Amino acid sequence: MLETISYQTMLGFPILTWIVFLPTVGALLLLFFKPTHVKLIRSFTLAVTILDFLAIILVVRFESGVSHMQFVEHVDWIPSIGASYHLGVDGISVLLVFLTTLIGAVAILSTWQAITSKVKEFMIAILFLQTAMLGVFVSLDVLLFYLFWEAMLPPMYLIIGVWGSDRRIYSAFKFFIYTMAGSLPMVLGLLALYFNYHTYAVAHNLPQLYSFNLLDFYAVPLPVHTQMWVFWVLFIGFAVKVPMFPFHTWLPDAHTNAPTAGSVILAGVLLKMGSYGFVRLSLPLLPAAVVKYMPVMLALSAAAILYGAWVAMNQDDMKKLVAYSSVSHMGYITLGIFVLQPTAVSGAVLQMINHGLSTGALFLLIGLIYDRRHTRLISEYGGLHKVIPVYTAFFALMMLSSMGVPGLNNFVGEIQILIGTYKANHFYFVIAVVGILATAAYLLWLFQRVVLGEVTNPANKGLKDLSFREVATLLPIAIMVFWIGFYPTPFIKIIRPSTDWIVNQYTNNQASLKKPVQLAHSQIKKNEVDQNNQGMGR
Repeated sequence: MLETISYQTMLGFPILTWIVFLPTVGALLLLFFKPTHVKLIRSFTLAVTILDFLAIILVVRFESGVSHMQFVEHVDWIPSIGASYHLGVDGISVLLVFLTTLIGAVAILSTWQAITSKVKEFMIAILFLQTAMLGVFVSLDVLLFYLFWEAMLPPMYLIIGVWGSDRRIYSAFKFFIYTMAGSLPMVLGLLALYFNYHTYAVAHNLPQLYSFNLLDFYAVPLPVHTQMWVFWVLFIGFAVKVPMFPFHTWLPDAHTNAPTAGSVILAGVLLKMGSYGFVRLSLPLLPAAVVKYMPVMLALSAAAILYGAWVAMNQDDMKKLVAYSSVSHMGYITLGIFVLQPTAVSGAVLQMINHGLSTGALFLLIGLIYDRRHTRLISEYGGLHKVIPVYTAFFALMMLSSMGVPGLNNFVGEIQILIGTYKANHFYFVIAVVGILATAAYLLWLFQRVVLGEVTNPANKGLKDLSFREVATLLPIAIMVFWIGFYPTPFIKIIRPSTDWIVNQYTNNQASLKKPVQLAHSQIKKNEVDQNNQGMGR
């Protein structure tokens, strides 16, 4: 069972609750702002997201080298059904929380010129969405996890449908229907886990007969025949969110018609919820099903890699090209997860962070040039390096990052996935390498047609380069791209112990899955006592 450790930071308050619900508090306060005070609304929302970047403390204070759940908060919520307000982070989720708060601040900065109507309502939607995404990554109660999972649908639907481009209504409706249809079967899988715990608790005379606690589920083995169908109902929800091939068709439309901030959040954070679900729930809870269906998952991942790259090569719209590249890049992440090699799974989690940074930045850069020219057609550009050199430098950096060039962030994640895949299956290793070559081809083609050459379109000659605010928006992502690329060790030390624990479910004796569930309860009670006794210290 995954161990838990509970302590407060030096600030002396439940930091996870603060991080998750600060955006909601900000959204509620925005209700009292006059809609005409646009500048004040923007500044206040930015201040909330920057303050929420307090999540960096989680990374600084995180005890690396262990697989513990840390910063645990546990309060009974609905005791009669075993539901609790239970939060915590390990090496897998802590960096995703950090990424979410970073992307949130970047997204708000990107709206300064792009969002001009219903600004107050837009900011409220963004802040509610932030809370929902953060809640998914820190929830250790599956009922709470599902509530946060569903809570992100309405704000994202509104962001696309109200502030999107021409086909925004169609795209918003498609996004909502796809994700809702994927989420509903998840309820059956989560209830199966819930009642399996109840059966176990009754058979072993445990004092608590009902629980939605994820740590309890880790401690109670699920019958193999039940694992088989639970795997597929969870798969539908996670695969749509990734999105895996062939459940990806909502993504290009959503990206193309969403406002820039919506695309940045979609690529940077929201897609990671699906791959996170595979790692957090499917792998540790359904080991027999994962092993049995691993060939299917690897085949779907390989199809996504090749299909996404092929379709991206044939796009004439910059946003659609990057959208299909996301399908391809997320295929690497699911490939790394399901080869079940420690190095590959660790690389897949790191690649969630890397993809969020580089692809989120590419959507931001496309949005910046769209604000100036009001077109995303590749044929409308050319020679931009002579007109807007600062923009060109950032565009080149993020393009090279997405290609996986050594010294930049994506290389670190991709090389780990490739090493693990080579150990597990040479065929899929070859597929992954071909996909990398295809990625280089379509991104270099994009760069050549948009940035290089001569300025042939008179409309591009008067373009303004990036402002100070726009540089400030991109700079944090650029710093992370170089940091992870040149010195990834701190990130790998945080991630690796938790991913190793997950992979060990397949390599250790299966008896390790049958530890008495009382351990989960006794550990939680110990955490509560420790938290009361330790006060502001560890």
